[in-house]
Amino acid sequence: MRAFLFLILLTGLAHAADSKPNFVVIMVDDMGYAGVSCFGNPYFKTPEIDRLATEGMRLTDFHSSGTVCSPTRAGLLTGRYQQRAGIEAVIHPVEDHPEHRKGLQKNEVTFAEALKGAGYATGMIGKWHQGYTEVSDVYHPQNHGFDEFIGYHSGNIDFISHVGDHVKHDWWHGREETHEEGYVTDLINRHAVEFIERHKAEPFCLYIPHLSIHNPVQVRGDPVRRSEEDGWKRWKPADDAERIAKYRGMVMPIDEGVGQIRETLIRLGLDKNTLVLLFSDNGASADFPSGSPQWRGNKGSVYEGGHKVPFIAWWPGKITPGASSDAPAITLDVMPTLLSLAGLTPSAERPLDGVNLSNLLLKGESPRARPLYWASLGNNGSRNEAMRDGPWKLVVNHPKAKPGSFENEQVELYRLDQDPSEKNDLAASEPEQTQALLTRLKAWYVGTQRTATPQVGGW
Repeated sequence: MRAFLFLILLTGLAHAADSKPNFVVIMVDDMGYAGVSCFGNPYFKTPEIDRLATEGMRLTDFHSSGTVCSPTRAGLLTGRYQQRAGIEAVIHPVEDHPEHRKGLQKNEVTFAEALKGAGYATGMIGKWHQGYTEVSDVYHPQNHGFDEFIGYHSGNIDFISHVGDHVKHDWWHGREETHEEGYVTDLINRHAVEFIERHKAEPFCLYIPHLSIHNPVQVRGDPVRRSEEDGWKRWKPADDAERIAKYRGMVMPIDEGVGQIRETLIRLGLDKNTLVLLFSDNGASADFPSGSPQWRGNKGSVYEGGHKVPFIAWWPGKITPGASSDAPAITLDVMPTLLSLAGLTPSAERPLDGVNLSNLLLKGESPRARPLYWASLGNNGSRNEAMRDGPWKLVVNHPKAKPGSFENEQVELYRLDQDPSEKNDLAASEPEQTQALLTRLKAWYVGTQRTATPQVGGW
């Protein structure tokens, strides 16, 4: 890790500050492929996010590296499959759950650490979910390259009371617990703008992992649904109209925040030197119909609906307005892209699994073909895996297996170019292709475990 950061620092010092672009990385929570109108939302418009797409680029075959919160975030932050960090499942709020004590260990290197070593001001505002600091202070965001942190450590908090899923108040400014009033999305938006304003004279990287549209289901003006005294009171919609109204009420503050960030960058004259990325951490949850009917499955599933998500890149003067690409890409690609654009070279000692997308974003040149992998571990210890290579998609389920095990292997095969909805299982009719992909999938997983970071607990 030290050698990695030293190389980053030396490389970064060779670039003048005014040549370094700024980065704003926005990750929405639990928003499926059709969560915004420029990706097919039939219920309401998202004008500011749509404007970002109109002025920038959409990737229409973009994927999260995980199917739930914590794993995707570990992959995003490190540019490596989250299995290498030992974070395959949600870092669970219940103290006696097998996955509760896990978190991002200090030997992992994040894009924030790399950019900070090259002179960037780094900030994170929103959801961390990379370990509870009650378990270990090692997991704190400011131990992983973020100069500034405003937000929460847990998997979700009440939008009003800010009580987390572990039923403890969970809103922080750095290491100081802060009782700050306000609807969480509005707080995230305000602090994001303030961060940009504070660091307008230096290169910066701002990571904004939103709470919305994750439960608790709350819009502005709603009552508290979780408190330290009474626990969590779940919300149930009276009808579909109320459900869509809540859905819209949770999405639109994100849309407003995107507009505020865009306007701030333009007002400060930073727009032509700032790359903004927007995507989701996994597919649609059961709370809202943000997924697309084209894709099978939802959050937690390795079918397309569990990990195929919207992606928008905006950089005026650099990215062709209205551009789009169907080149496959994944959240692991964000870190190598940021490092490349900042003029940094990752160390060969800790190779990244993602690839640099800068030529795709700036020139429309697709990255080299490569396989993509998923391995999901549910809260109940259930596993499923998938692999994609060109048009082929292999899915492996383990029905009724012992928690945490790979028992009862059930294999399915699909041709996504002919069957994007994954309806026609070809495993029986294409046994050689099925076996070849299965062998590679298993070899990939074994490879991630050889040097995986040790964690406390686990299935």
